[in-house]
Amino acid sequence: MSSTTTRPPLSSFWQDLPRDGRLLISTVVFQAIGTGLVLPFMVVYLHEVRGIALETVGLLLALQAGVGIVLVTPAGALIDRIGPRRVYASSLVALLLADVLLAYATTTAQAAFALVLLGYGFGIVWPASSALIGNLIPSGQRQRYFGINFTLLNLGIGIGGIVGGRFVDVARPGTFTTVYLLDALSYVPALVILLGPLRHARDRVERPADDDGAKVSYLALLRDPKLRALLLLVSIAALVSYPQLNAGMPAYARAEGQISTEGLGYAFAANTIVIVVLQLFVIQRIEGRRRTRVTVVMALTWMVAWSLLGATSLVPGTLVATLFLCACAGVFGLGETMLQPTSAAMVNDLAPDHLRGRYNALSALMFSVAFVVGPVVASVLIGRGLGLVYIGFLVGACALLAVIALVVERRLPPHVNGIRLVESVPQPADGRISG
Repeated sequence: MSSTTTRPPLSSFWQDLPRDGRLLISTVVFQAIGTGLVLPFMVVYLHEVRGIALETVGLLLALQAGVGIVLVTPAGALIDRIGPRRVYASSLVALLLADVLLAYATTTAQAAFALVLLGYGFGIVWPASSALIGNLIPSGQRQRYFGINFTLLNLGIGIGGIVGGRFVDVARPGTFTTVYLLDALSYVPALVILLGPLRHARDRVERPADDDGAKVSYLALLRDPKLRALLLLVSIAALVSYPQLNAGMPAYARAEGQISTEGLGYAFAANTIVIVVLQLFVIQRIEGRRRTRVTVVMALTWMVAWSLLGATSLVPGTLVATLFLCACAGVFGLGETMLQPTSAAMVNDLAPDHLRGRYNALSALMFSVAFVVGPVVASVLIGRGLGLVYIGFLVGACALLAVIALVVERRLPPHVNGIRLVESVPQPADGRISG
């Protein structure tokens, strides 16, 4: 056996996809535009438009996160029992209803009910959609699929954020009602495809013939050292990634770098642009390479990003500080282009087909917990004037991530780590190549 790093051209991606995969990815941009319309404005809407106290808004957002954490592991078992398509569809229905309720919510109770639905929808949409992708997309195409899916997601969110930012106005509450209803509408095409053309797609996977039929618990799954090692890798990556980009970076930039809200907007735009421009190039470059080695490069990239964030405090309130912040977000985006194709692909390549829901649920749980722990760490350290300690924490955690990736590499099967093995060309005994 020998390894191969043959990289098919990106132009062949759409042609090589099975029909079901094409249908599944065709609605991503439309749905993401809807998300982008409302994503930056939840706090502004609930507090400034609906008059809910800021402290209460924080509790409502925590309620949403808590619902997602509580439901994700039961959802994983349900995905394996009835198939990811139905669970995925139910999450989209919940998100649609939540948007409609939020559009007209005028009381805290109404907003709370809507956020419970959001917690359900966002809590299970990732493991359900990832499991469905794992079922529909062949192993050799998953890394590309997850990467291109992430590109389309960011493109849509970027477009939606720009449109939403220019359209909504706190002096005109009706503009917020409009964008939430448009977000609700954005889930309809995916729902139609899931309930229509994909209703006969490969969904629920039967247990293998040699399975003894015993009930599978999460505890039993966690006895597998390969899964434990992969989840450790995912958990550290989750902790130093999105929670810090969404919460820690803005908090540090405002408190230590004294950067304007306009500067923050430029930074997030830089992040999106880097992902959209470079994701396809990165996918092509990492094809056939060890995913753990890609993770090491990603960790080193994020070390540079968080060091740039720390540099904003050296020149606070200046244009240079804003440039440092934009560079931080852009370099972090380069790391994201390595995370998305590899992490989800490793989880789905390791998972047995009939347990794909549980494996993706455990991976999603690592990110859900990180979204609770990460902002707490950032707020405590930055709020107490320990900004440099915070930067040191991030840089040190990235270094730890690189070390863990190299340790995990020894435990993962080659195909899980992105190495495809092909049969060597047989040769005759006299050493001459047949031919």
